[in-house]
Amino acid sequence: MENKTLMTDFYELTMAQTYFNEGKKDEIVYFDIFFRKNPFEGGYTIAGGLEETIEYIKNFKFDEEDIEYLRGLNTFNEDFLNHLKNLKFKGDIYAVEDGTMVFPNEPVLTVKADVVTAQLLETALLTNFNHGALVTTAAKRITNEAKGIPVMEFGARRARGIDSAIEASKHAFVGGCVGTSNTYAGKKYGIPVLGTMAHSLICNEEDEYEAFLKYAKSNPDNCVFLVDTYDTLKSGIPNAIRVANDYLTPNGYKFKGIRIDSGDLAYLSQEARKMLDEAGYPDTKICLSNGLNEYKIKSLREEGAVIDSIGCGDNIAAAKERMGGVYKLVAVEKDNVIDPRIKVSEDTVKTINPGYKKVYRFYDKKTGYALGDVIAVYDEIIPDDKYTLVHPTETWKTKDIENYNKRELLVPIFKDGELVYQLPNIRDRQKYCNEEFETLYPEVRRILNPHEYYVDLTNKLRELKEELIRLHTKKTDKPKQYQKGR
Repeated sequence: MENKTLMTDFYELTMAQTYFNEGKKDEIVYFDIFFRKNPFEGGYTIAGGLEETIEYIKNFKFDEEDIEYLRGLNTFNEDFLNHLKNLKFKGDIYAVEDGTMVFPNEPVLTVKADVVTAQLLETALLTNFNHGALVTTAAKRITNEAKGIPVMEFGARRARGIDSAIEASKHAFVGGCVGTSNTYAGKKYGIPVLGTMAHSLICNEEDEYEAFLKYAKSNPDNCVFLVDTYDTLKSGIPNAIRVANDYLTPNGYKFKGIRIDSGDLAYLSQEARKMLDEAGYPDTKICLSNGLNEYKIKSLREEGAVIDSIGCGDNIAAAKERMGGVYKLVAVEKDNVIDPRIKVSEDTVKTINPGYKKVYRFYDKKTGYALGDVIAVYDEIIPDDKYTLVHPTETWKTKDIENYNKRELLVPIFKDGELVYQLPNIRDRQKYCNEEFETLYPEVRRILNPHEYYVDLTNKLRELKEELIRLHTKKTDKPKQYQKGR
C-alpha cells in the first residue's frame, strides 16, 4: 500500500519539530476529534472514516524518500529527521464505530500518544472522519426519506477525485444505498454494481428505437432504458415498449425498467406507469434520477410519483456541505497524572470540553429509543438505575431518566500501537448503521426542524470546564518583560 504519512499539513511538522527541540518528544498527550454542528441543518450525524484511519495508522512511517524530501525543504534539523525516520505509532486510539449516530461536541475519536506522533496524525484523521461522516450522513438522509425505495449511488463522476469517489461509494453503502455505479468500489468492497445507460448511446444512433434495440441485444438480462433523450412520453417510452415487444418478450427476456432523468418527474412517472401497464408490462420498474436529494424525494412521494428505484449522485458523493470536524488537545499526561487542557474562545461554541473523556448513550429499555448521551471524565462511573441529564450550558434544563440500558460509545481501536479492533465487513456495517438509526426518535430523524438530541456533561466534567475557564480568563497583569518599552 502507498505510504501516505506525509499527507499532513506542513505546520504539523513544524510544530512537531518544536516539541522535539524542546525535549517533549516523549510527552504523552490526548487529542479529541469532534464537531460543533450537524451537517445539512440536520438532527444527527453518522460516524464514518474509521477504516481509512486504521489503514493510515497501520502504515504510519517516514521512509527514506520522505526524509529526503523533508531534508530538501531546509526547514528541519537532522536530529528531528532521524527521530521521524524511527517513528512508529505506539499509542492508543478510541473511536465510535462507523455507522454510529453521533452529535455535536462529543468526542468521536480520541488519540493518546506521544506529542510528536499525535500532532502529525491530525490532518489525515480529520480528512477521514470529515469525508466519511459527511457522505454516510448524506446517504442516510436520502435513503431514509426514500422510505424503502432502493437508492443507487451514482456519484463517482461528481466526487472530488478518484480516491474520494471510491470511498464515497463505500460510505454511501453503509448509509443505506443498495449499490453503486462505481465498478472499482464494487470490486474493492463487494458492493453490488448497478446502472442503466447514458444519453450518449442514444445520441450515437440516428434513431432512438435502433439504439434501444442494439442495447437490448447486448444486455438482454438488464434492460433499463433511459427514455428522456428526446421526448419521454411521445418517443422514449413508446420506443422502449416497441423493443420489448419486438425483441425482449419474443426471446424470453424481461423488460426490466425505464429511467427518467429530466422533466416533471412526478407527472412523467405517473404517465409512464399507465403506458407500461396498458402495454402489458405491469412489472417493469421506473427509476427516477436528476439531482435528487432528500427534499426532492420527499416532495415526489407527496406528489404521488411512481418510483421503484432512485439514482442519486451529486448529493451523496459530492454533497454541498461541510462536516467541520476538529482535532483539539484536551490533556497532557505528566508523572502518570492526566492534566486537562482547554481552548477558551469568546465564541462560546468554540470553548471545548477539556480532559480525557468517555461518552455514554442511554437507551430506553421499553422502546429501544436513545434517550440521550452524557460526556464524562474518563474515570467516572455512571449509575445503572437512574440519571439526570443536565444541559451543558443552560443548566436549568434537565431530564430525569430511568429504566435504561447504557453503553460506552468509544471503543478501543489501537492499544500500545497494536490494532485490537476487528473491522466488521461492509454489510455488517450497513446493518449496524440501520439498527442504530432506528434507535433515534422520529423527531430527531426528520429533515425539517429536527428535535435537538440530548448531549450533556456530567457534573464533574462541567465543574472541571468551568474551573479551567475561570483559570484562563481571570484578569492578570502582563509580565514585566512584556511591559518594557511601552
